[in-house]
Amino acid sequence: MFEGFEVIPAVDVQDGQVVQLVGGERDTGKTYGDPVEAARRWVEAGAETLHLVDLDGAFEGERANAAAIAAILEAVDVDVQLGGGIRTAEDALGLLETGVDRVILGTAAVETPDLVADISEVHPGSVMVSLDAKEGEVVVSGWTEGTGLDPATAAARYEELGAGAILFTNVDVEGRLEGVRTDPVERVVEAVDVPVVASGGVATLADVRSLRAAGAAAVVVGTALYEGRFTLAAAQSL
Repeated sequence: MFEGFEVIPAVDVQDGQVVQLVGGERDTGKTYGDPVEAARRWVEAGAETLHLVDLDGAFEGERANAAAIAAILEAVDVDVQLGGGIRTAEDALGLLETGVDRVILGTAAVETPDLVADISEVHPGSVMVSLDAKEGEVVVSGWTEGTGLDPATAAARYEELGAGAILFTNVDVEGRLEGVRTDPVERVVEAVDVPVVASGGVATLADVRSLRAAGAAAVVVGTALYEGRFTLAAAQSL
């Protein structure tokens, strides 16, 4: 799935535009223009994978930026992982059959864990379960509702159900450009054998390096890249 450590640019889409939120809070975002242009820019800069999120879908529970996502899939020829508003096996399988390489399930995986198994049976390794943690607790519905789940315990459970990877996002530091916290990442990495992709808080190349040292197979970077804190090439060369 990941050939060596990868740095994955985020293309989060809200109302048809690239947006980066602060701490996962709705209406805190800064806009960075057209998603297709952003996707092309990251691929030209050397991205091997793109991380796409339909933010409206994450908040509303149903995909709302399908046209923008389809345009990105048409425009680039790299691996694409997509999350936000995917709530049924039918949704997920349809996306996988139209060019998405991995579907990211967050709320749906928590509410209906068997979805992970159902999709994985048809497309093994194609489900990335998103465990978004706020104050050490997995949260869902656009990071607005607590679940009482411990991220490491949940990760092991989803691996047993067939998840091909875990996306761990530390919401407490997401979008703040204040640095990462490696302890929670290490706990999730130690709990599973599948790749763990880390997200949240990356502000410097040192943050990228520390997540790699914590055992992450890849790191998703959004705001830091859009704000020019470092280049994708510099992060990939670590």
